[in-house]
Amino acid sequence: MEMVTKRSRPGLADEIVMAIKVRIDDGTYVAGSRLPTEAQLCDEFGVSRATARTAIKELDVIGLVHTRHGLGTFVRTIPHVQDGLEKMGSISDSIRSSGKIPGMDYARRTVRTVTLDEAERMTVPAETQVLELRRRITADDEIVAYSYDLLPMSIFPEDFVPEQLEGSIFSYFDRVLGLPAILGFAEVHAVESRKIGWGPGSSEHNLFILLDQLQYADDGVLLGYSRSYFVEGAYAFVLKRTK
Repeated sequence: MEMVTKRSRPGLADEIVMAIKVRIDDGTYVAGSRLPTEAQLCDEFGVSRATARTAIKELDVIGLVHTRHGLGTFVRTIPHVQDGLEKMGSISDSIRSSGKIPGMDYARRTVRTVTLDEAERMTVPAETQVLELRRRITADDEIVAYSYDLLPMSIFPEDFVPEQLEGSIFSYFDRVLGLPAILGFAEVHAVESRKIGWGPGSSEHNLFILLDQLQYADDGVLLGYSRSYFVEGAYAFVLKRTK
């Protein structure tokens, strides 16, 4: 008869899940720390590799940990910022509402012609001139998002200079142009890439929630097209759902 040296059944995976939940709650495993490997869990709990893997997947599903390919499994950090997908507003305002201090670092302010793909997405003529922005957005000096924005030059006054645009673009629309953004059409995607971010700390960011959004003023004028990549774990969207 074959000897079974490792235990494997659904209840054992639950035992591991409960044990790790307790350790997260009591601070044994702090936010951002790495969990023991599958092999270490197998040795500690005397279970099979499959059972340890099942427990880790369950912890991921309930939002307590996340796995980085090739690096291990880590305790999820508490998001710096929470916002609602059902409302449209300034990222800076959401950061302030979360009790944090917003910051904005502009890496690019360039006037150019839209590409064909951009023209189609924005529903504008192919010769449309736009102001291309690249911004890094922080909350209490921690990076929470990278934003790539295209703003039609037609919304700006003739004497506009790109360097005049600083801080929140929603605030600029409202305060300077008198064109508050009141309507948005957005698509939400999960993105894994190491080519999104830039600057110090960007190498740590490869998982994002992409908000691909068109913004309009109340008279239907297109104000901008933004692709904002929110760092996974740093910015949480909460969607209120009712029956």
